[in-house]
Amino acid sequence: MAKSRNTRRERDADAVVEPVDGGLAQLVPDRDRARAWTLLIDGAPQSHVDLDDPAHLSFEYQRRLGHVIDLLAPPGKPLHVVHLGGGAFTLARYVAATRPRSTQQVVERDAALVQLVRRELPLDPGARIRVRSVDAREGLAKVPDGWADLVLADVFSGARTPAHLTSTEFLDEVRRALKPGGAYAANLADGPPLAHLRGQIATAAARFAELALVADPTVLRGKRFGNAVLVASDRALPTAELTRRAASDPHPGRVEHGRALTDFTGGAVPVVDASAVASPAPPPSVFR
Repeated sequence: MAKSRNTRRERDADAVVEPVDGGLAQLVPDRDRARAWTLLIDGAPQSHVDLDDPAHLSFEYQRRLGHVIDLLAPPGKPLHVVHLGGGAFTLARYVAATRPRSTQQVVERDAALVQLVRRELPLDPGARIRVRSVDAREGLAKVPDGWADLVLADVFSGARTPAHLTSTEFLDEVRRALKPGGAYAANLADGPPLAHLRGQIATAAARFAELALVADPTVLRGKRFGNAVLVASDRALPTAELTRRAASDPHPGRVEHGRALTDFTGGAVPVVDASAVASPAPPPSVFR
């Protein structure tokens, strides 16, 4: 049984531990930032939130998604954003802080997690953020045609991306929801031999004209398991500035695009619903 709210808050240093639909959730305080927390599910880090500074992005892959958000439109311009996967709503908070008056939809299947995050890490009541507790693809289907400037996919179940969110049919729904020239960005996780990552690039290439991939060079070389951010659109992507920003991050990333990215796929074919499988599980050493 979960501790009472008063017991959980006896000391600010105490973590909040509570079962949710997807496993055991922990909100662990950041020792270096007064009102910042890391969300873990079954020991796997999911999100980091600083309530005093929602524009602060601590996780490497979230910083890269933040670069995409920054470069999608002129600074401060409001956007329509769909978030598939909510976690602690880190990127929704980031958009609300950096692009006021943006309208956002968050689709997070884990209703118990949504309740926990809303209670312990409340959203700004002035932010235009709507949260739906349904499956990501089901929630995406409810987004009006041509509504979104950006669709962000960061969905993991047991540290794996569900199979039905990896196919061309899924990307058909993404395209339907996007405005002309809108962008899709996904957090992908893979390790050697990178078969999942290569397949996801081929799948996106079958539906979008322009692609870019941002990742740690060691991940791209198949040396370790890690995250990669895939960006896709039918308009030219700001690859030069994305490259500069990724290279200047605390953990520098490399951007692949054009012919180099096509070559990276190594002949992988697009994934379809009938043959889709979940992304590979990370090795236990990843979260140690």
